Amino acid sequence: MTPDRLRVALFSGNYNYVRDGANQALNRLVGYLLGQGATVRVYSPTTKTPAFPPTGDLVDVPALGVPGRGEYRLALGLPAKTRRDLESFGPNMVHLSAPDILGHRALTWARSGSVPAVASVHTRFDTYVAYYGLGFLAPAAVAIQRRFYRRCDAILAPAPSMAEILRAERMNFDIGIWSRGVDRTIFSPAVRSLPWRRSLGIGDQEVVIGFLGRLVLEKGLGVFADVIAELERRQVPHRVMVIGEGPARAWFAERVPSAVFTGFLANGELGRAVASMDVLFNPSTTETFGNVTLEAMACAVPVVAAIATGTSSLVEDGVTGRLVAPDDIAGYADALQAYALDRDLADDHGMAGEAKAAAFSWDAINKAVLDKYLEVIARRVG
Repeated sequence: MTPDRLRVALFSGNYNYVRDGANQALNRLVGYLLGQGATVRVYSPTTKTPAFPPTGDLVDVPALGVPGRGEYRLALGLPAKTRRDLESFGPNMVHLSAPDILGHRALTWARSGSVPAVASVHTRFDTYVAYYGLGFLAPAAVAIQRRFYRRCDAILAPAPSMAEILRAERMNFDIGIWSRGVDRTIFSPAVRSLPWRRSLGIGDQEVVIGFLGRLVLEKGLGVFADVIAELERRQVPHRVMVIGEGPARAWFAERVPSAVFTGFLANGELGRAVASMDVLFNPSTTETFGNVTLEAMACAVPVVAAIATGTSSLVEDGVTGRLVAPDDIAGYADALQAYALDRDLADDHGMAGEAKAAAFSWDAINKAVLDKYLEVIARRVG
């Protein structure tokens, strides 16, 4: 089969109503597929105030707000109207981006009609429960995911480290890599701006430790705050810059009162802010890739991160940054202190990170998904 004969139905729990790394990757994928001549139809909950315009043809799926996280919406299934639209579209490939209720129902529809189905893994949902005091549910979450992914023809992991975990958990026997790319027209050391830092009250010689991401507990905000408190106890000179918004902002601001909060930034403003950091601190263990880590590396900013899926495939310890055990507060503080006190070390690791980021081209990365679609279809036909 050639790409122009592909008809892809993509299911997402959040295609564009709240901006995050996963849905931006999905929108880029759809743009690439359309550019290759494929036909794509996206099924996702929507809102009247989306975070950004969708790429491609988007069909609304009725959904309810998630209790306690009202910014997110949960589709409770595949209603008759949506099912009729799907059947009229007649896909020859179903792409599932989450093991949610909508994903399960769409997978059942695909299986009943012998339509090939590929799933991409964007988040370690089983790790979320620990942040809300429900760690005892983790085995059940893994079991639910295994049932979902084993029913797919293939799954796509964002990094080799995540693929290893999926194999160990017996999620599927066909696991490919769909990495993430970085836009070098936005993320570059050339856009670093001392005047912009000054506008935030940050001096030219001050060492800026940056956080980038949605302000939610599962991004490791508690660990970040504890590490900053340890640096202050050690009297290590630094400033904290927080880029992002989210429901935990007030809580985080109270825990790190000296931090400068930029709010949500995008495109050129985001690139300038990341390049204007001196080190990115990413203690999250829930990502499957770590888009923010790659964006910092492209800006020649060294990264201190948790030894976790995704990030451990990007950061080369002692070369492009430092990898630290997830709850090792002193270890994180040691790594950040080293960069704060040795700017030559920070510059060396930052430049090494920029060199590694150069290999992450979006077109080459998205071609891997297209190739997997065609491989799965050919296998079924054969």
